[in-house]
Amino acid sequence: MEDTTLSQTPRGSRLHIAIFGRRNAGKSSLINALTNQNIAIVSDIPGTTTDPVYKSMEILPIGPVVIIDTAGIDDVGELGMLRIEKAYAVLAKTDILLLVIDPTNGVDSHELEVIQKAKEHNVAIIGVLNKIDIFPNASHEEISSILNIPVVPVSAVNRKGIDELKLAMIKLAPKDWMTSTIIGDLIAPGDTVVLVVPIDRAAPKGRLILPQVQTIRDILDHDAIALVVKERELKAAISNLKKNPRLVVTDSQAFLKVAADTPPDVPMTSFSILFARNKGDLISLVEGVKVVEDLVPGDKVLIAEACTHHRVEDDIGTVKIPRWLHHVVGGPLDFKWVSGHELPPDIKDYKLIIHCGACMINRKEMLHRLMVAQQAGVPMVNYGVLIAHVLGILKRALAPFPHALEILENKNVE
Repeated sequence: MEDTTLSQTPRGSRLHIAIFGRRNAGKSSLINALTNQNIAIVSDIPGTTTDPVYKSMEILPIGPVVIIDTAGIDDVGELGMLRIEKAYAVLAKTDILLLVIDPTNGVDSHELEVIQKAKEHNVAIIGVLNKIDIFPNASHEEISSILNIPVVPVSAVNRKGIDELKLAMIKLAPKDWMTSTIIGDLIAPGDTVVLVVPIDRAAPKGRLILPQVQTIRDILDHDAIALVVKERELKAAISNLKKNPRLVVTDSQAFLKVAADTPPDVPMTSFSILFARNKGDLISLVEGVKVVEDLVPGDKVLIAEACTHHRVEDDIGTVKIPRWLHHVVGGPLDFKWVSGHELPPDIKDYKLIIHCGACMINRKEMLHRLMVAQQAGVPMVNYGVLIAHVLGILKRALAPFPHALEILENKNVE
């Protein structure tokens, strides 16, 4: 039987995106374009979708979402009215509404009613002007002015404009939107989680760093037990337990020792990888590590940190990561560093962006950075994923996340 605590994102932790529009406006084609899969039934016959259909899926780089595919808002007859009523009922659980507009029909009372009802539920609305491959002169600015909502022109069939739509979705997502837990969905009440916290020159004097504190709190909030040790005490701590811990989480810099001292049947990961999932999109960041194998000496690599901090002699971002990559690539790379809340405007010249754990920014900002990098054609990876890869233990570090591990193995990255 599948262990759902390790392999599934609960529906409540997913961004809920409802697709509204008239019959045959291209709602199902839009779902396929957003997910880059043919998972929705596409038909030229109006009214193919009847009752709302909930689909849990991944949209890169947004992450786990629930797409709610609804019946056409122009459905007819007594049965059609019931379908529309059921469609409007989903607004109570919707975060973002995508209103698909067919240039053939333009906009009228159907679209205005959707907007009115969405606003009554405080749901963010984005207009999607579809079929611009057929109607290249259709004006999304004019429709935006009429409806007083942002409108993004797309061709769902050709997937044109889909990146711009994803950016608009990230921008309008709820401010507190993120994976609702850091580690809670991986554990059960009563489980023991061992947290490995090195106390070295990089550790703040007299306290723990924010990701460590937040992880401890999340463990306690889920009625589990947090056991905090330094890397030298890990082996003894595990041997003193009556049964193996549910999970071991380590600072990425102690990966090798922790991997050696953690029993093979105990899942192990890092704080940075947990936050790659919580603050960004783990799947996208795992895919980004593939480019490491293609780097050659002299390539430009951007190391981005979301905050400024005092750098120690053996700093992770300016010393350790460049040293590890020098060894992997076989020569020096052209590193640039940036700190703060903005990526530089000229990122197209970089072969790879290596981002910190993003503990000081929210998920919307991290996802926006991922989208900006994706639009520029530059892969992005975060510290934890990269370090595990260069140390040769990424597969083990991703074991608690089966979907990410599957992506990794499909990409042939060790």
